[in-house]
Parts: sequence; structure tokens; C-alpha cells
Amino acid sequence: MSSKPIYTTAVEAEAAFYDALSRADLEAMMAVWSEDEEVMCVHPGGPRLLGLTAIRESWRQLFHGKPKLNIRLSHHVETANMMMTVHTLVEHVSLADVEAPAPAPVVATNVYSRGAYGWRMVVHHASPTPEAQDSPADGLPRTVH
Repeated sequence: MSSKPIYTTAVEAEAAFYDALSRADLEAMMAVWSEDEEVMCVHPGGPRLLGLTAIRESWRQLFHGKPKLNIRLSHHVETANMMMTVHTLVEHVSLADVEAPAPAPVVATNVYSRGAYGWRMVVHHASPTPEAQDSPADGLPRTVH
């Protein structure tokens, strides 16, 4: 029997993911992830991380110093069936208690699968929005595919 919380919907799992992120809580973050070694995570501008060990280490590094984050989500789109749900959304993340311009938003895709212990994250892929990217050195417009 699992000691992890049981998320009865993908929406519950996503709420737990962003709550853990906002509190820089590594154990709560990893409780959201599937225990399947086929999990994948891409942080904005980062490499593709495969497996729980690599993903845990990346969150451990990101949470070093326990930064408190303000997170606002927008433009949520969901595609779902009985066993898998894909959420795409825009993350607006900034450091709490810091007077600084908010960084550019990030586009995220979160994939959840349903298993014996409820819904769990299997993919988190976050990328800078095109507006956040520097303009090309040659000054020509860029097409993002």
C-alpha cells in the first residue's frame, strides 16, 4: 500500500503540484509524480530529464534555499480520457516578497495518468513563451513550431 496521497482527479494532482512548487516542498512535489521510471521533466531552458532520480535531483536543486514563489496559472486547456489527461497552461511565476519585475510567463504541458493509487504526473514540460525569447541576432522574425 502506498503512503502517498491519492489524487482522485488530474485536477487534484495538478493543484498539489503547484502547491508543492510554491512552497519549494520536495517531498510534496515528488508525491505528485508517478513511480513509473518512464516519467519525464523539462524545466524552462533545461535538458530533458528521464526517470525519478534525475527529476528528484532537479527539483532538489531548484528548491535549494526554500524559495517561496507566487504562482498564477492562466490559459488552461485540458484534453482527457479515462486513463490520461493532458493540461496545457501558462505559468506566471515570481519570487514572493521580492520587488522586481515579474519574469516572462512560461508555457507548460502537464500529463497525468490514472493508476491504482489515483492520478499521477508522468510529464512536466515547461518552456519560455515566444515573447520571452530574445529576438534573433539578425533581426528577422522567428517562427516557433
